[in-house]
Amino acid sequence: MKQNSSSRRLNEQARSRIASILLTEIADPRIAMITVTGTEVSTDRSVCNVFISTEKGRYNEVAAGLESAKGRIRSLMGHGLGWRVTPELHFIIDTSVDEAERITKALRWVPSTLSIPKDDDGQPVAPDGGIPTDDEGREGAD
Repeated sequence: MKQNSSSRRLNEQARSRIASILLTEIADPRIAMITVTGTEVSTDRSVCNVFISTEKGRYNEVAAGLESAKGRIRSLMGHGLGWRVTPELHFIIDTSVDEAERITKALRWVPSTLSIPKDDDGQPVAPDGGIPTDDEGREGAD
């Protein structure tokens, strides 16, 4: 969705209000310990996509809890924001945090042999400080 200052402001208002509702006004234990990572409100304010992050094993439980509380959350959001139209809420589980964690763990196991020292020009440098050679002693081997 195209972002401008008005849409960013609407998205932030919706995110803040929904996060507050989930924190203080909804008591369903299925939606405890979740984070509202972002929202996207349509230009006509009829739809609001709400991105939620939670622990990896709780996706289905959280989705079911949000689905059952959707009407109450929408009602409270409409009263709190004072918009002419209260958007229909679509909750989307945001797995980007889990993907970033998976990539970080994978990068920890990259062998140190893949880290090749380079000179100021970005060219590989042999461990003794000279020019790298191939197995037959030729310079500049790749």
